[in-house]
Amino acid sequence: MRIPKPALIVPCVVLLIYLFVPGVRQRPWTALRIAGAIIALAGYILFITARLQLGESFSVAPQAKQLVTHGLYSRIRNPIYIFIAVMWLGLIVALHLNYLFVPFVALLIMHLIRARQEAKILQERFGEAYLNYWKQTWF
Repeated sequence: MRIPKPALIVPCVVLLIYLFVPGVRQRPWTALRIAGAIIALAGYILFITARLQLGESFSVAPQAKQLVTHGLYSRIRNPIYIFIAVMWLGLIVALHLNYLFVPFVALLIMHLIRARQEAKILQERFGEAYLNYWKQTWF
């Protein structure tokens, strides 16, 4: 399995923010900032894991190629959305960029809307199998 190329953009953007946004690099690495970085890194690793587990079922537009129920998907219906949010929250804390809470809330709303759209499409395609999966998983 290869890491999808778009997923490599995230570390590059974070590095650029760290290096070039005024004041970010100069702030001391407190326990809170370190915790934020650890949470962001864990979120990123789990996001990549979820994306790899989704495999060929990944699509930009909601589609029902197959019902993925293994790995992280055995417990969470939308782990990519969850772990992108975890990563974003960790970055807000680690980089002390509190103004990023506004787009973070917008991101959460978009993820909720998208998850509903995907659920509808998956239920139409997989019927009872999807409903059983839905009952056994979170978000």
